[in-house]
Amino acid sequence: MADLSSAHEVALKKFRACSLEDMARCSGYPSDGNTLTIEFLGGHYKVEYPSGNFESVPISEGKLPLATQILILHYLTKPAEISDTGKLISFKELPGGAIYIKPFSGRAIEPMVRIFGSIPDRLLEIATRLGGHSNGLGDVGVTLRVFPRIPVSLILWRADDEFPASGNILFDASAADILPTEDYAVLASIVVFGLKRLV
Repeated sequence: MADLSSAHEVALKKFRACSLEDMARCSGYPSDGNTLTIEFLGGHYKVEYPSGNFESVPISEGKLPLATQILILHYLTKPAEISDTGKLISFKELPGGAIYIKPFSGRAIEPMVRIFGSIPDRLLEIATRLGGHSNGLGDVGVTLRVFPRIPVSLILWRADDEFPASGNILFDASAADILPTEDYAVLASIVVFGLKRLV
């Protein structure tokens, strides 16, 4: 928790150093007065500027986990408008990603296969409900725009007589220009377990 607290402080400092107008323009999230309105995995939040305080809408939805707050703050403070390239890459193709592919698989791909490998159509159904769409990859593949400028593609192959169920998680080739590689491990894990809550 100490690591998260210090990471949160660093993220808040950067957030306060950015202008609200730049963050709204570059992130794709609208501003309203001194707040940014965030939609994230079916949840709705307001982030107050310059405090960086998050509030769920409605408030009864509860507090957003600190790791998710940090991830959103990192996304908001990327000071450039970046568009999708349309080319998909794996985590290991991100800078330094090959070194951390095993932990990435352990915290995102393997849980996705465990949760949805026997019910892949459920993955498509839940992701579609959150604004995702079929991408035609694997036996079941869905692309979900987790942030306005960050699509995440989840792919499953059904088990057969020879092979167990398997999967992969891909990102647009623009990903490295938006967030550092380690954030994509956090993001993919948050997406998988966020979808699990809706099973």
